[in-house]
Amino acid sequence: MNAQLLAPLPSPRFLLAPMEGMLDSRLREVLTSVAQYDWCVTEFVRVTDTLLPHRSYRRVAPELSFGARTAGGVPVRVQLLGSDPGCLAENAARLVDLAPAGIDLNFGCPAPVVNRHGGGAVLLDTPQVLFRIVAAVARAIGGRVPFTAKMRLGVRDKGRAIEAALALADGGAELLVVHGRTKEEAYRPPAHWEWIARIAQAVHVPVVANGEIWTVDDYLRCRAASERRDVMLGRGAVADPFLVERLRDRLAGREIRSWSADWPRVLPLIFAYWSCVRRDLEPRHTPGRLKQWLNLLRRNYPQAEVLFQQLKPLREASEIDRQLQARTEVHSRCVA
Repeated sequence: MNAQLLAPLPSPRFLLAPMEGMLDSRLREVLTSVAQYDWCVTEFVRVTDTLLPHRSYRRVAPELSFGARTAGGVPVRVQLLGSDPGCLAENAARLVDLAPAGIDLNFGCPAPVVNRHGGGAVLLDTPQVLFRIVAAVARAIGGRVPFTAKMRLGVRDKGRAIEAALALADGGAELLVVHGRTKEEAYRPPAHWEWIARIAQAVHVPVVANGEIWTVDDYLRCRAASERRDVMLGRGAVADPFLVERLRDRLAGREIRSWSADWPRVLPLIFAYWSCVRRDLEPRHTPGRLKQWLNLLRRNYPQAEVLFQQLKPLREASEIDRQLQARTEVHSRCVA
């Protein structure tokens, strides 16, 4: 029998997505402390017509000062967003000096405020521009760090998705992350995973599937439809900090823990995240960040729903401090 047929399949890669205004360096720090991701990607750094100083990159990716890894040891790639090939190339070359774990280009953001200025997913309607951007950046970084791109299935017409993907791959992107929806579909279910399979068959670089993966069953359905083992997790990872652990357990044939059994592990993460946002953000911005996360956590954890409702009317960080301090004391007594 051919020895290649007996060789084990490579382990899937699980990547942590950025989420503008939510999954930033603080939540990355918390999530990667308990989940074994292969790498994570920052929120985008917007590139317009200037050469950004190093501090602009470190503001979005403070991990650049610590070997481009989170405290949990997960590599951090920095994402750039823009539409000018020369300016993006110049900024990518400067970013390489900071030794990120990789550079990613954003062609997936559907936000109108971004698209109005010619960035993100709106560029998918102009494959020739995609090619020029990626080719310019690839030349500028010269293979010194990994170079990837994230895209959607077009603006409105999925029929142009393959053309856009070919432009990115032919331009020099070494890997594509494909979100299985168009710009116009935003985040509305379903994700069209079967289109990711079509793209993967058309391009000569690895493709990672993304979109609407909330559970182990979702991953298995996505893998079957997209024909991709590697996935990038966004909202699903925020709603379940242990989703990667469940995926790895399922693939290894181990028993999967229940959400109810995991709440005692989630609560300390909430406390840790609150400490991070209190440390780094102005007090007036902190309540909203915590409520955003709880809003997604309550999808899986009934206890998060209770906590969300308790904190929802609170507007002052000091009020949340008192509520969480009381919870901390109760939790400490329970685990003692």
